[in-house]
Order: sequence, then C-alpha cells, then structure tokens
Amino acid sequence: MGLTNIQYNEIMRDYYRQQLKNQQELSDRTKEAYDHLPELHQIDRRISSESCSCARALLGGDPSSKSSESRLRSRLAELSARKKEILREAGYPSDYLEPRYRCPDCQDTGYVGSKKCHCFLQKAIDLLYMQSNLREVLEKENFSAFSLEYYSPSLKDPVTGQSARQTAGRALTACRNFVRDFDSDFQNLFLYGDTGLGKTFLSHCIAKELIETTHSVLYFSSFRLFELFAQNTFGRVEEGNSELEEHIFQCDLLIIDDLGTELTNAFVTSQLFFVLNERILRRKSTLISTNLSLETFAETYSERIFSRISSNYTMLKLIGDDIRIQKKLQDLT
Repeated sequence: MGLTNIQYNEIMRDYYRQQLKNQQELSDRTKEAYDHLPELHQIDRRISSESCSCARALLGGDPSSKSSESRLRSRLAELSARKKEILREAGYPSDYLEPRYRCPDCQDTGYVGSKKCHCFLQKAIDLLYMQSNLREVLEKENFSAFSLEYYSPSLKDPVTGQSARQTAGRALTACRNFVRDFDSDFQNLFLYGDTGLGKTFLSHCIAKELIETTHSVLYFSSFRLFELFAQNTFGRVEEGNSELEEHIFQCDLLIIDDLGTELTNAFVTSQLFFVLNERILRRKSTLISTNLSLETFAETYSERIFSRISSNYTMLKLIGDDIRIQKKLQDLT
C-alpha cells in the first residue's frame, strides 16, 4: 500500500472525528429520550447498578457469582427489551439509543479485526486521487477508453518498419504490463513522439489502475514541477510545498508530463537529474512523456540525464497523426 505516515494519519484523524460525531449524536438522542421518557433513564440506571454489583461479585470471588452473571444476562435482556418497547410506543425507532455508524462493518474505526476495512481502502483511494491532481481526467482517460483505431495501419516507422498501430499496440501492452508487474518489478517508462499521439492518455491509464489499487501517484506537468522546485530553492515556499517535495521523491509513481515544454536552463537540468536519480536510488517508478525526439532530448538536457534514462527506462515511441485533430474532424462530419 502506497500511503505515507502523513496520509495514513490523515485518514485516521477522519475516523476519530467521525467517532466523536457519533458519540455526540448518541448523547443528544439520549438526552432527548430521557427528557421525554423518564422511565428510560431509570432503566439505564438500573442496568448500570446491577452490572456493577455483578462485577464486584466476580472480582471478589463470590461462589455464587456465576449464577449471578447468568441472572444478570437474563435481566439485562429483559430491560433492553423494555427500553425498545417504550421507544416504539412513543414513536421512536427501537434502536434510537444505539450508536449509529457511517460504516457498520468497522463501526467507524477503519479496521475489522486486524484488517483494514473496505471503507478505509476507499478513503485511501479517494485521498490518492485528490493528491495525484488527476481525479476528474481519469474518469474519461483510462485503458477501457483507449483505442488503437486512431493509429494508421499503413503509416510506417522508417527505423523499425512497424506501423503506427503496431507501435501503439506495443506501447499499450507495455503500459498494461507495467501496471501488472508494478509491485514485483521496478520499472520506469519514457513515452516519446509528436504532439497528440496519446502519450499523456497512456500515462493517465496507468495512473488510474495504480490509484485504484491504493498506490500513490503524483502527476505534474514539467512546468509545474520545476516551478515547485524553484519556489523551494529560491525562498518562495508556499504552505505545504516542502512536504509535497518529499512526496515527489517517495510516491509510488511520479508522472512528469510534457517534459521539454518548460524553459530549460541549468537549474531545471540539475533538478531533473536530482529527481530522476533520487527516485532510481529509492526504487520508485517514474513515467516521463515528451514531444522531443531522442536526439533533441539529449541536446536539450545533458548526456548524463539521457544516459540515466536510456539505461533505466523502457523507451516507448508513438508515431502517427494528431488524435485531437482527428477527433475534431470527426465531430465536424
């Protein structure tokens, strides 16, 4: 599971707040019921008194305590039934004075026994979606929506001889395998090719699958990523940025989209190497997409960065016609 301690604590704080809310609501309902139905208060005091008497007998080693315990269970059942009867007769639900939980399975603790409840896992997924910056887009861009029909079966890559559709199919298979083997095989992906060929779409497909299995994913355009580092480096630190920077190094998958569209300089180059190298050392996967060719990429950054990528990343090239333009043309016809 990809939750950091901070993320885990944030989820558990929400459970604690819900528990306090449950207690307050039960207290309010109890006070209301006592005010309208005084007999309920008397019954509860009787239950408390008889339970204490039985407990003292058990702790004191009274030989008759076993039979007293049996009688207490029977007595408590009678009093409980009487409480429900009183509530029903007054028009209240019979369980009005029982705790009400948002999740009955774990009773708002997050755990069923020693295992995380399904509601905890859903909270983790929701939190990871929010922190990935991808919540809305992943509703539309995922593997089920990816189509090879936009890639020409006749357009050939002059180097490999494969068609645009074959090349896209290879990339799609590699992305699916990346997700499938994510927990057992440390990998990084480098998607490159012209604008509008589905590189970002494929990165979104991967992000959705991993977030749904509670892996932490962070998505940044290259411009936003280096802007964040500049704020931290040159003193314009925004609230929460230092914590986010550490998460950039530690999240299960970091997606850097459109690398090469930022204003490239020595600072950007050094920060890019630092991020890539740090994540490789920590064995944390990174996915990079760029519109640059490999030759231009090496010239834009440095041989050191290109060497790091070429030796640690699976390189996936996409060719073809701009899919966005194809879709717009379809809409016009």
